[in-house]
Amino acid sequence: MWLESLRIRGLRCLGDVSVPLAPGVTVFAGPNGAGKTSLLEAAFLLSHARSFRAGAKDALLQRGADGLSVFSELRHADGRGRRLGLGRQGVRWEARMDGEAVTLSELVGECAVVCFEPGSHALIAGGAEERRRYLDWGVFHVEHEFILAWRRYQRALKQRNTLLRASNLVPEAQFLPWEAELDSAATTIDALRQVYLAALRPHIQAAMAGLLPELGEVELRYRRGWSEEVPLGELLASQRGRDLARGHTTIGSHRADWSLAFEHAPLREHLSRGQEKLTALGCTLAQAALYAERRGEWPVVCLDDLASELDKAHQAAVVSQLRAVGAQVLVTGTEVPDALQTGPTQVFHVEQGRINPLL
Repeated sequence: MWLESLRIRGLRCLGDVSVPLAPGVTVFAGPNGAGKTSLLEAAFLLSHARSFRAGAKDALLQRGADGLSVFSELRHADGRGRRLGLGRQGVRWEARMDGEAVTLSELVGECAVVCFEPGSHALIAGGAEERRRYLDWGVFHVEHEFILAWRRYQRALKQRNTLLRASNLVPEAQFLPWEAELDSAATTIDALRQVYLAALRPHIQAAMAGLLPELGEVELRYRRGWSEEVPLGELLASQRGRDLARGHTTIGSHRADWSLAFEHAPLREHLSRGQEKLTALGCTLAQAALYAERRGEWPVVCLDDLASELDKAHQAAVVSQLRAVGAQVLVTGTEVPDALQTGPTQVFHVEQGRINPLL
């Protein structure tokens, strides 16, 4: 798939810009603070309904603007076209597809964008929440029943946490239906996550063999968030007292995590910052490759500040791989990276929120 255009209003320093895009590689070059990353952020919003920038939720809106919007024309590999829109007034997001109002999950299901950016090392070195987001976005796009189970789980989790924080003593009978629902939904979520990770594993191994061969074989480990021996419902009942003291549910699918262990770096603390970045890049490319395998088309790939994040050899290797598979690639940098000086490349200059074509 590829984005044929982007129109952005009120996103950070981008007041009202329109960018025509083509399949293949596009570079947005310009000084720091010009708005380059915000262009990738706009594409990412259509696919995730959130920013990839940490703590960005309240900073998305341009100063003085009362709302923001992102519109795009999307083209699938089979020729189908879609008009996508995402807007925000206040804290509420609204999604549209071909002029009709749709849910955020319908919009996200239509548009797939993966991104490697300066904060991507948090996928490896950061907390479990970022890894769950990565995992669940991938499962969502290849396992259609996942979203229903996830919504059931989130609703039941919210209700149980409300009971746990109640000021008065809540009868056990009020907990039981929500704990049963959590058990049922979590069992489905866990099964779908494990199926997805089994399919992802060979793509992870191939990516790491290309990017970090010196670290040896890699193993993908998964923890589902509660004991493997006891059903979640039983554990929730037995640990209700502890959860009451803490005011929230301490076990379940929302506590799942996964990790990578290399033969010569079994703990993530053994990795340098550069190796963390390459590991995160490998995970991004592996997820994109699995998406392509299952859906018959590559997602849009965003590479933010490519030249500062990767050395020249890895830049060239990644660009060559993505060109070979025909993915649309959106790249930012203060200048056109060396790896993109040759070959067909669309280039835009970005400065002070204005975008002008160069090549």
